[in-house]
Amino acid sequence: MATLPQEVEVAVIGAGAAGLAAAHRLAEERVSCVVLEARERVGGRAWTIPTAAGPQDLGCGWLHSADGNAFVGEAERLGFTIDKTPPPWGTQVFDLGFSKAEQADYQAGFAAFWKKLDEAAAEPGDRPAATLLPEDGRWNALMNAVSAAINGIALDRVSIKDFAAYDDSRINWRLPAGYGALMAAYAAECPVVLGAAVSLIDHGMAPIRVVTTAGPVFARAIVVTLPTNVLAAEAVRFTPALPDKVEAAAQLPLGLADKLVMTLAGEQDFPPDCHLFGRLDSVETGSYHIRPFGRPLIEGYFGGDFAAALEDEGPQGFFAFAADQLVGHLGGEMRKRLGFVAASGWRADPFARGSYSYAMVGHADARAALAAPVEERLFFAGEATSPDHFSTAHGAYASGHRAAGEALAALRRRR
Repeated sequence: MATLPQEVEVAVIGAGAAGLAAAHRLAEERVSCVVLEARERVGGRAWTIPTAAGPQDLGCGWLHSADGNAFVGEAERLGFTIDKTPPPWGTQVFDLGFSKAEQADYQAGFAAFWKKLDEAAAEPGDRPAATLLPEDGRWNALMNAVSAAINGIALDRVSIKDFAAYDDSRINWRLPAGYGALMAAYAAECPVVLGAAVSLIDHGMAPIRVVTTAGPVFARAIVVTLPTNVLAAEAVRFTPALPDKVEAAAQLPLGLADKLVMTLAGEQDFPPDCHLFGRLDSVETGSYHIRPFGRPLIEGYFGGDFAAALEDEGPQGFFAFAADQLVGHLGGEMRKRLGFVAASGWRADPFARGSYSYAMVGHADARAALAAPVEERLFFAGEATSPDHFSTAHGAYASGHRAAGEALAALRRRR
């Protein structure tokens, strides 16, 4: 990692996927830059932890839309193995409480929802995606639970216009070494300063002054990759103030998707890479990926307001709830076979304050507003600024590449 320079051409705020992609783009043009990261690690909402069974992602874990995902190429370049096993989402191991016929009916219901979503997006105006669910539909609760994982919130707060804009090829791969580990390897090629939390960006002077906990740095341009909840709370201040950016960020709040990792004894009783929904009739449920990569682990996924409530109980709250759900399906002996490893808790992280952005109803255009440069000196990136791959690491990557390109063009014009 780098030491804090006094002056650079471009300062990048945040060493997540967007900030690191911006730094790589700037390095290609031999433009001096520094990446300022508040945490003592890189990766942002990509975070891999070690476990006795192997590396485990507590943040993003899937290479979504892998056939067009830039991180696939980076992973191959850096020597990472890519696992192309299809995800087990939507299935139920041993058909526990969810027969094959019911699973097919659920999948048909979701397919009908996607069709309605595309049709409604072409209509004038906007409304909540929940209005597309059938009245008293059998799978409405489960579809809202899945939305909480996809959007970080249930469908009643999701914009149809925004949700339909998401471009998903439905090809999803994984990295056995971890997405966070890939970010760390990718960051090793960048001038990152850790423990440099930014408190002020003074763009009323030339060069721009950036105040951090590691000291000040001066730059001719800034690439800002802060999460929207951090921007909306004005945890980092701009002077002169940027009320339009604060408003756009507030219209793109971060939903919540948390992970729980558990050990599983006697894992041979389950096929590798299988899945279990805790409940089918409630948004207050976990979605469990059993034996990911064939390891003796279970990944539990929790989203939306329910994940926030579990965060309030602490990491053991996730574990206690998950254990009860798994015992309900698999019997009392299952409790003795589970062990707590870790839970994410992204809402409580002061440098994230949530998981990924969703557009409030009527505000799908806030993504473009947040992405717009200011005075050809401030450039904005991050997953929330992606028009069609928001909520993903590769969407953040593309936004960082775009913002760095905008900064380079502005610097050339000034020269």
